[in-house]
Amino acid sequence: MSEWTWEYEGYVPGEERLREALCTLGNGCFATRGAVPESRAGLLHYPGTYAAGVYNRLESGVAGHRVVNEDMVNLPNWLHLRLRQRFADGASGPWLSPDTQQSFDHRHTLDLRRAVLTRRFRYRMQGGGVLEVEQVRLMHMTDPHVAALRTVVRADDWSGEIEVESGLDGDVSNANVRRYRSLARHHLIRMRTGASEADTTWLSCRTSASDIGIGMAARTVASAEPATASEIRPSHRRVVHRLVVPVGPGRSAVVDKTVALHTSRDRAIGDPLGAALDRVAAADDFTALLASHTGAWARLWRGADIRVPGEAGRILRLHLFHVLQTLSPNTADLDVGVPARGLHGEAYRGHVFWDELFVLPYLNLHFPDVSRALLDYRHRRLPRACRAARAAGRRGAMYPWQSGSDGREETQQLHLNPRSGRWLPDHSHLQHHVGSAIAYNVWQYSEATGDTEYLHTKGAEMLLQIARFWADGAEPEPGTGRFRIRGVVGPDEYHDHYPGADRPGLDDNAYTNVTAAWVLSRALDLVPRLPAWRRGELFERIGLDTGELAKWEEVSRKLRVPFHEGVISQFDGYGDLAELDWDAYRARYPDIRRLDRVLEAEGDSVNRYQASKQADVLMLGYLFSSTELRGLFDRLGYDVDDEVWRRTVDHYLRRTSHGSTLSGLVHGLVLARARRADAWRYARESLEADIADIQGGTTGEGIHLGAMAGTLDLVQRGLTGLETREDALHLDPVPLPALSEYSFSLRYRGHWGIGVRRRDGEIEIEVPDSEESPVSVVVAGRAVSVAPGETRAFMVPED
Repeated sequence: MSEWTWEYEGYVPGEERLREALCTLGNGCFATRGAVPESRAGLLHYPGTYAAGVYNRLESGVAGHRVVNEDMVNLPNWLHLRLRQRFADGASGPWLSPDTQQSFDHRHTLDLRRAVLTRRFRYRMQGGGVLEVEQVRLMHMTDPHVAALRTVVRADDWSGEIEVESGLDGDVSNANVRRYRSLARHHLIRMRTGASEADTTWLSCRTSASDIGIGMAARTVASAEPATASEIRPSHRRVVHRLVVPVGPGRSAVVDKTVALHTSRDRAIGDPLGAALDRVAAADDFTALLASHTGAWARLWRGADIRVPGEAGRILRLHLFHVLQTLSPNTADLDVGVPARGLHGEAYRGHVFWDELFVLPYLNLHFPDVSRALLDYRHRRLPRACRAARAAGRRGAMYPWQSGSDGREETQQLHLNPRSGRWLPDHSHLQHHVGSAIAYNVWQYSEATGDTEYLHTKGAEMLLQIARFWADGAEPEPGTGRFRIRGVVGPDEYHDHYPGADRPGLDDNAYTNVTAAWVLSRALDLVPRLPAWRRGELFERIGLDTGELAKWEEVSRKLRVPFHEGVISQFDGYGDLAELDWDAYRARYPDIRRLDRVLEAEGDSVNRYQASKQADVLMLGYLFSSTELRGLFDRLGYDVDDEVWRRTVDHYLRRTSHGSTLSGLVHGLVLARARRADAWRYARESLEADIADIQGGTTGEGIHLGAMAGTLDLVQRGLTGLETREDALHLDPVPLPALSEYSFSLRYRGHWGIGVRRRDGEIEIEVPDSEESPVSVVVAGRAVSVAPGETRAFMVPED
């Protein structure tokens, strides 16, 4: 395999779902998993198609309860295309499928540079001879409503006819995730199918509750050898177009299927079906579509690629590819957030968590328009977050832990432990730290882009309302002068209540309190920077008075952070929990990443132990530089020097099961400045998390988008020490031998393509020629100005 391709040889049924996820193609508007076109959803295959932001809500009965879940909807399958041999007497053989007939020379090739998936395979035909098939598919990046599949059929030492069936299949449901299958999963109603031209089929339907209209049209033509027969067969939930094409030695048949998809959420259309029919009729032929599609990707790669030698570079490019397929420039025009599992599967129901915290640091410096659109998704749901806060008796904005279509809390009330088969209460909605993540993203976007217009308008509204929520929820502690935040769940997620407690939630989660103090500090910094008229208008509109700001100042300096044995406690009382015998559990179980499930199945609870699913306290070291983090603790009145932080890191390293793909990523970046060998071990695990499916089957339910984007940020920010603050690019590179060479380009405050390169003990900054102002760069404490058209190199200590 080259640095731009991923290949899968042979047909391995047990690996199909993993390959389908990793070979998903998308364009930021919709995506289709890399299933073989002749497959239907079942135990081996899942040809899912998802449009960004298309959700639907269904009610189910679970363990004696009625629960409502909102899901990203699996749309009708446009990919369907299968082949069979046609005999001289008009009879047909069986449909060819690697699940029922033995194929050979079966290979998938994912071409990252051109964003196409090619499949090649061969079958021995009845009566002798070999049928060779090549299929190439794409999801068009320039026209994000179009997809195409080309099938080339060749005969080796044989001639005859092949029957081709091209279909649109609406008989689909949400069945990608095994543990959800006992829940309601049929989202599509009012299905209609038909034909508009001799070569064009169509399908329309609606989602049952959200009432989103879906229109799909497919044009199927035989371009090299004309079809000897053609017939369209509509039915209630499927429509198929069957063609018979001749093949023989030297006579290839080429069948092109071009598809258009529209939903009623799209702009500038009349109705979805009419728009799909118009678009597919006007679409170019496959050759022209491929040319314009690959041209669009070439432009993306020029501004986005991260170049790292070796296998790590190959994996980083694959990660970047999947980020761009989910969040491309096409996404900038949509009302969507960051789905935690991309547009690649149905795990987490397609919901939006806090993953933009790991995605936006990369996007801010490459595709700021996309970052701004993702922040707009949050701003549009600010009124809903304010309503949620009021319902909880608080001022400000309380954003949901899981968000979907309209900003209400989508976290499920019950979750299934597959080990025990029991449905358990889900308290993860208490992860109110998602609000701090949103505020952090607003601030970082502004620092990277210089977009003060956004910061002073929509950004200010979100930042101030989130700060208001934290200040209003902080309870004074008598006798200490401190404030406490009670009843929350931290990023760890394992701990959701105290042992024996009759209410969920924990007190003074360190990550929650420190980030809340940071939000309050940033809000206080922003208020005097707002133009007077804007400040007055904003305060009047949200009902904020200067008296609240005095409390913000006090809370930002006096929030309590617990400690035990000289380390930062994950939450109040953490140090009183029992120690787990990690060695014993590792000896008894091959994988304890989901230690919570292991213990619950044994009748125990992880709430009893000093054990974390993923980075919690250590997330502070991921978000903030050592200087900024020490400043935050100083403001709070705590002396957290390098030694305290090292002890804290060591403490949690020994007590974390890494049940999330984000955990290794965070640990890798945190350790990059102190323990390089350990840093690479964690970074490598993050790189391999999805391609090796280290969590045992989860990747087949969708890639882990936050972790993929985070590995890009590990290079862009972690290894370079890159920060965008105080109107300058700050760089403080760290040596990591396994990733000692890299290069990438950045968009920064009007400059397109600032080059950053690390090699041979130096880091080089190149600012392209333009009419923009020079860029202020601070490298390891040394400030310089780099003018457009200038390149500056700085020596970097190797230790």
